[in-house]
Amino acid sequence: MSNAQVVPPGSVSLEDPSEYRPEYKDKDDYRTFDIHTSPERVINTYRAMHTTQTLDYVKKKNEYWCKFNHGEMSIMEALNMLNNFMDESDPDVDVPNSVHAFQTAEGIRQKHPNNEWFQVTGLVHDVGKVMALWGEPQFSTVGDTFPVGCRPDKSIVFDAELFKDNPDLQNEKTNTKLGIYEENCGLTNVYMSWGHDEYLYRVLKAPENTCHLPEEALYCIRFHSFYPWHTSGAYKYLCDNKDLEMMKWVNEFNKFDLYSKTPDIPPLEELVPYYTKLVEKYVPGKLKW
Repeated sequence: MSNAQVVPPGSVSLEDPSEYRPEYKDKDDYRTFDIHTSPERVINTYRAMHTTQTLDYVKKKNEYWCKFNHGEMSIMEALNMLNNFMDESDPDVDVPNSVHAFQTAEGIRQKHPNNEWFQVTGLVHDVGKVMALWGEPQFSTVGDTFPVGCRPDKSIVFDAELFKDNPDLQNEKTNTKLGIYEENCGLTNVYMSWGHDEYLYRVLKAPENTCHLPEEALYCIRFHSFYPWHTSGAYKYLCDNKDLEMMKWVNEFNKFDLYSKTPDIPPLEELVPYYTKLVEKYVPGKLKW
């Protein structure tokens, strides 16, 4: 077990390029996600992501992070660590990621007051970003996700233009529509690009950790950044019936993830006791990360 410190010395600036999706911001105020007009830092993050994230890269990240030897802490302790994250690329609000977590949870609570597990999902969905505190680069921590091991769909941001230098596109085993997969194999059997979604999903699924969240919650956590799928309708040929049934929950969750960011900070001192109790019910105790 690693003795790595879980409290970082100072804050970490975490730019989330996914904030520049056209779907982000006010529902009636769509933005153009164009390679000629988007901020350079966003383009550079996606260029690094789309060039580097190969099937082999993702397999190595899974092997490295799924040893769960970076620390032991509860979900609420991990959430507190996100007080050190500032999404500087966010065009509308300058608040830590932990505040966004409570905003998302409270948005869900207002619409789904009796659905406790859904509220917990809103609170914890970005906690996987703690990887950045242990040195994981931004291009494999934040941003939209996509399957690896097959040809990238044009619905990926920047029309998949930034994949041109990805080695998997030169490999006949991975540069076709299905690549290494069989049609309708199910997303459970698909390697997703590495990021905070996949990491938290793996942490919660680990046999050494305790998690009572239902499968609907785990789908929301693993696939909330998979915009080509749940927003553009791509990659359905990889889905089985269960994936398509679960998509409705991911889309419902996405309403609160995208549109809950406001300059108004919720009364955290009032909310923490409520959510601490809920988290302890669904994801109790300390987890191995």
